[in-house]
Amino acid sequence: QLVESGGDLVRPGGSLRLSCAASETDLTNYLVRWFRTAPGKERELVGFIIPANSPVPAKTVYADSVKGRFTLSRDTTKNLVYLQMDSLKPEDTALYYCDVLNNRGQGTQVTVSS
Repeated sequence: QLVESGGDLVRPGGSLRLSCAASETDLTNYLVRWFRTAPGKERELVGFIIPANSPVPAKTVYADSVKGRFTLSRDTTKNLVYLQMDSLKPEDTALYYCDVLNNRGQGTQVTVSS
């Protein structure tokens, strides 16, 4: 079971860190994707982080819309995947959720507004 947290109301230019936690899965060995959905918009793949033991040097991939502002990372000791979001814009407003093998959590709401 995946559980996202960290969503909040934040002003443009602000930052948030979202967390993805799994109760029965070691996230370290899985590709973890972050998606976002917003009313009237198609679901967007924000980015993904590859398994920690992968030999591929590029560990993370991001959508062009968030590249340079969002950062994915892992805390293997806590079995968490983080989505650090900086320089937030109103268009980042969405429900964000993580996904492992097409299993997802309920999401966490991010609202960027002044």
